[in-house]
Amino acid sequence: MEHIENRTFDEIKVGDSARLVRTLKLEDIQLFAAMSGDINPAHLDPEYAKSSMFQEVIAHGMWGGALISTVLGTQLPGPGTIYIDQTLHFSRPVTIGDTITVTVTVTGKFEHHHHVTVECQCVNQNGLVVISGTAEVMAPTEKVRRERMALPEVRVTDKTSQYRRLIAMAEEPAPIPMAVVHPCDRESLRGAIEAAKAKLIVPILVGPQAKIHAVARAEDIDLSAYKIVDAAHSHAAANLAVAMAREGAVEALMKGSLHTDELLAEVVATDTGLRTARRVSHVFIMDVPTYPRMLLITDAAININPGLEEKVDIVQNAIDLAHVLHISEPKVAILSAVEMVTSKLRSTLEAAALCKMADRGQITGGVLDGPLAFDNAVSIVAAKTKGIKSAVAGRADILLVPDLEAGNMIAKQLEYLADAQAAGIVLGASVPIVLTSRADTVQTRLASCAVALLLAHHRRK
Repeated sequence: MEHIENRTFDEIKVGDSARLVRTLKLEDIQLFAAMSGDINPAHLDPEYAKSSMFQEVIAHGMWGGALISTVLGTQLPGPGTIYIDQTLHFSRPVTIGDTITVTVTVTGKFEHHHHVTVECQCVNQNGLVVISGTAEVMAPTEKVRRERMALPEVRVTDKTSQYRRLIAMAEEPAPIPMAVVHPCDRESLRGAIEAAKAKLIVPILVGPQAKIHAVARAEDIDLSAYKIVDAAHSHAAANLAVAMAREGAVEALMKGSLHTDELLAEVVATDTGLRTARRVSHVFIMDVPTYPRMLLITDAAININPGLEEKVDIVQNAIDLAHVLHISEPKVAILSAVEMVTSKLRSTLEAAALCKMADRGQITGGVLDGPLAFDNAVSIVAAKTKGIKSAVAGRADILLVPDLEAGNMIAKQLEYLADAQAAGIVLGASVPIVLTSRADTVQTRLASCAVALLLAHHRRK
């Protein structure tokens, strides 16, 4: 509709009605909280909401009340309407993904002051009444027809909320000794020193001493407080750093300016590496401004095309990490292109098998569901629209991707198109390993070191 038009008092008849349909999104709750200042954790804190009587985040009651006001002010009677009185009864909560139909029906008219009474009702997609009540308004007496104004786009985001939470979790434990392997460029050396200043790590710089000092001089970095272990080249640095971890001299590794394969080859070496009973895998820890919780994506960096047995280790590594990050019962969405199990897509068969393995105790500590398409894994609205009933759908803490290509694309898209912050950690070895990229920000490096710190202290216990 290009115009908005009212109904005057004389035009209105008893029995006239108008309606509005709206689907509740997480952004609606956040925007209402920002506008009203109502930060009740029942509306904003998923962990708290799980312990409430409704067991999930619910909308502010007056969100539905505002929809009633919208119908009265824009449709019936419309522009020129003045609110006089409103009573509301809240029958049941409105949750994310619920589609609410608001209907107002005229029940009476009063000529002497042009008041109109209306019955108000909000019904969800299941036909259940969520809000009911009555309103009294002063109807306009003059016709109003105006061009409909376009609403501005509004987005409520906090792009570092999970990052701040992660750094706060790492404030109490003492910094850990970390071997920084071949820090021979600006990014890797400065990242290690910044993490040291943040009291996350005690860096031991392993690499060609002359090169490290040259970078420090060029970047005006004071290395007097830090130990340097000389190694002839990157391969020797990787070998030496892994040996230090194996002997307990350091509790974590950080990749510097060498290829990932060069470092991991030493880590997984049969006789001299840092192997455990688990397969080595990588997890991206994402702080996505448009998602209400920390999001773990695995594996997007190491295992190229893992099969079922490899995915068991990959998902268990991620679940164990989630526990360290204080996610007590992480929800794992096993991703595919579809939600139905089909022999045409190997990822759907493996998703079904992984879920059954979790049922039988072969995977522990989390709630698994799959196959799930990406939209249904992260959007309650999408899941409800498709009729998916799942404890995981729309609430995923962990995304288990079908292969490295899919995972890498998801992580990079979130980072560059959704303004997400990312940390990364390698699990499954006897010490945590921070993998860095030249494009990583200081925040990313600090967050990755914070995760390594938390993992190292957890291993001590």
